[in-house]
Amino acid sequence: MPTPPAPTLKLPSPAGDTVLHGYEWLPAGAPEAVVVLSHGMAEHAARYARFAAALNTAGFAAYGFDHRGHGHTGQKNGSLGHMGDTDSWNRAVGDLAAVCQLANERHPGKPLLLFSHSMGSFMGQQFLYEHGDLLAGAVLCGSTGKPPPIAALGRLVTRLERLRLGRRGVSNLVQSLSFDAFNKRFQPQRTDFDWLSRDPAEVDKYIADPFCGFPISVQSWIDLLDGLQAIARPENQARIPKTLPVFVIAGKHDPVSAGGAALKQLLQAYAAAGLTRVESRFYDEARHELLNETNRDAVTADVIGFFQRCL
Repeated sequence: MPTPPAPTLKLPSPAGDTVLHGYEWLPAGAPEAVVVLSHGMAEHAARYARFAAALNTAGFAAYGFDHRGHGHTGQKNGSLGHMGDTDSWNRAVGDLAAVCQLANERHPGKPLLLFSHSMGSFMGQQFLYEHGDLLAGAVLCGSTGKPPPIAALGRLVTRLERLRLGRRGVSNLVQSLSFDAFNKRFQPQRTDFDWLSRDPAEVDKYIADPFCGFPISVQSWIDLLDGLQAIARPENQARIPKTLPVFVIAGKHDPVSAGGAALKQLLQAYAAAGLTRVESRFYDEARHELLNETNRDAVTADVIGFFQRCL
């Protein structure tokens, strides 16, 4: 597969350490609202073009930028797989806020909605308590809840690996504990990425994509694991606007959320934080990438229906 299509937009990061590259998808007429897309780890925003087309048909504008260390943003800045030497997680959430500001500037007065997937949904969880007042609604797709006790071991392992490999080093051990572990439950294994989708064509497209499946630096893993600890703190979740509509979705065979079990903890935490407009749906047999699953049309319809209810 060739390099994904050239980005149509550039946006300086608020931290001043990178330039974000992304896409604008517009409906035929004036949009009813604007959707900002936050993609997952080891993928990129152009993979959401099909979903963006469905959003356009429903009357929404859509914006998706490659996160730092990912896609054209990572390639053009010479940092594919490495999100930054210091504080890359919080800077990435700040980048997302800048994308929302750009969307607001291009469509003043239009409601702003967030669709966030996997790692992008972890950023989304933080965005809800730091910038939730900007949003009319948010979808957390393929997300997770409070890290299990074993996550403390992961934080220790990544720090030890940083001593051995450096911040930009790639750890085979961390890879085996993450992506490789996700794939173990799916037997017989056709590829290393069967955990993403039941649709073999979509899995093959992911494998053939030069901006997908690349290794992640040790420092990026450290920052992500630290970020997961922060977003699960009750005092942070209590900062989310109480009436913000949130839609939590996942596949029942998604290893990232333990088949949805980890998200039940998240739903309980949001209820304890006083959120009053939280919805959820877990899809039978579906794996991690719901927008690339065999039931993707139904998922897309559910998400668009949620966004329409937000308005």
